[in-house]
Amino acid sequence: MLLKNMFRGLNITSLSTKALSYNNSFRSFSMLLNKKQPSLNPFINNFNTQKRLVTINQMIRNNRFERPDKKKKYRCKELEGAPIRRGTVLKVMIMKPKKPNSAQRKVAKVKLSNGKVILAYIGGEGHNLQEHHTVFVRGAIVRDLVGMKYKIIRGKGDAQPVVGRVKARSKYGVKKPKKA
Repeated sequence: MLLKNMFRGLNITSLSTKALSYNNSFRSFSMLLNKKQPSLNPFINNFNTQKRLVTINQMIRNNRFERPDKKKKYRCKELEGAPIRRGTVLKVMIMKPKKPNSAQRKVAKVKLSNGKVILAYIGGEGHNLQEHHTVFVRGAIVRDLVGMKYKIIRGKGDAQPVVGRVKARSKYGVKKPKKA
């Protein structure tokens, strides 16, 4: 009934109501308004006239446009791209490592020169760090401490080198021993 009121005044006697219900795309309505006779198969017009949308990956594959460059994500974002930052120790704490390991790892809460507060690992056996000491922090993960992304550099600032270290001295700020 609605279709008959919609197309009053048009000569649509040759179309059945079933064909009209199939032909409800924009193309078939415009054909009826132009008083053109649609094809016998109502599906032919629908499938041939629809525009297919292209995905972004297909456009990139066919070189329609280039993929935008991704910004480099820093692992240590608090350092803001710098290799080392100076900071002040706020508090010295002890943390426990993840499941298979058992120890008491020394950690310092440090306020960096850019104003951000981080937790940094104090490597080596023994340390002299206290509140208000100046330290230098580098980006390095500690695998068995959760969320630890920074280490304090020994031998720089107020952090003394490890006493009595002979092997792997450069990691702990120990100078080369003098030959006697």
